[in-house]
Parts: sequence; structure tokens; C-alpha cells
Amino acid sequence: MGQTLAEILDEAACGRFPETDGGTTVVAAPNGRDTGVIAFTAHSVVFTDEEPEWVHATLAALECDALAATMHPRFLTAFLDRTGRVTDTIDLLTVASSLPGEPGLELREVTDPVHPRVMSARRRRDGVRMWEVDGGVLVLGRGVAGRWEVAVELDEDARHRGLGRALATAARHLVPPGEPLWSQQAAGNARSIRAFRAAGFLPVGSEALLLGRGRAQDAGGGVTALPGRPYGGGGLPLPCSS
Repeated sequence: MGQTLAEILDEAACGRFPETDGGTTVVAAPNGRDTGVIAFTAHSVVFTDEEPEWVHATLAALECDALAATMHPRFLTAFLDRTGRVTDTIDLLTVASSLPGEPGLELREVTDPVHPRVMSARRRRDGVRMWEVDGGVLVLGRGVAGRWEVAVELDEDARHRGLGRALATAARHLVPPGEPLWSQQAAGNARSIRAFRAAGFLPVGSEALLLGRGRAQDAGGGVTALPGRPYGGGGLPLPCSS
């Protein structure tokens, strides 16, 4: 397993996950913005500048299944209190490979630097760019540990038409070749999960981001629309070297 969060994410995008030993790995926060927890299958990664001893001691004090400890409300509450941060929700973390060629939609890039959605996305991401189509928008930027992240939003009257899936697919054409593209969907947002799954995004784990105060207004990734079609491929892990 990699030694930094970026390395761990790169390996996970290639289908190489931490060992399923029930353990928790603590790594340094990649920057002052990004702190949180990613729970993979039977192994969690906590990225923080807090002492690893505090993390492990707090987890050990919980009276719960060790496999669920890092996402337990009591641990997350203690983590928030310790860091003075806030959070929105626990998300499903998904990833897809980039796609060649141009997107299948005619996207119009929004260059207004003070557009409310752009300004909101900058609370969580760097290098934010935004495109729109009739009924929806696509936002792309560098998020946690520098990974490419996409968020999609639809107008209320544009739902149930396949647009969410189409925008999520289009985003895969906008990242550099060979780069994975990440997105988060709220665990209870079944429409969003199905739309991204239909666009080729595969589940990796669950993620809880701890945000600096003032950053929690951004809705993060995902889309609030569309039950997607059954998954038809296109989201296989990247062809990474071993």
C-alpha cells in the first residue's frame, strides 16, 4: 500500500486496495484543506495532521465492530471536535477511467469566475472549471490529494431523461488521458448512485470529509437525478503497471 494518500488513491483506482485486515492506516493530510476518512473493504485510511496515537486510541475506545469504527458517529464526532472542523455527510466514493475523444454532449464552458457554483466548488477543489448544457451543469476540479473530481447538477425539470448519466460520462472525456476521475455520491441518493454507475463509475469505499468552517456549503459531487440504466461497462480500473 502507498505511503501517502495520493499513492493509496492511485492504487485503489487501479484496483489495488489496502489489505483486508481490519486495520486503520493513518497518513498525513495532503494539505491544510483535506482531512477525513476513507473506509475501504475491511481497512480504513484516516488522513489528518493529528497524532496517529490519538486516532488509534479513540477508535479502540469505541464499543462497536472494529470494521465500522472509523465511520462510527462517535469517532467522527470526536474527530470533528478535535480538529474544529465540520462535515456534511458520509459519501460513496466512486472512480472511473478517462475516455478518449470528445464528449458526446455539446458542452458550453462557463468562464464567469464569480458564478455561484464555481465559487462553491472552489471551497473543495483547485483549478475548477464548469460546463453547462440545457438543464444541467458539470463541474471539474482537483480535489482531495490532487485527484480529479466531478460534480453534476440538474435542473428540477430536467430529471428522468438520462442527462445526469450523460454529463457524468462526458466528464470522463475531459480529464487527461490515463487519469482516474473520482466522484462522491451521498449514500442515500440512489438516483445519483445509479446514474454514476451507468456512466461507468465503480464503487471504491465510503468517505467522510472534514471541512474547515466556511467550506461546508458546497454540495460536493454526485447528481440529484435519474435512475440510471443497468451498468454496461466502461468503468474498469485503469491499466496501471504492477
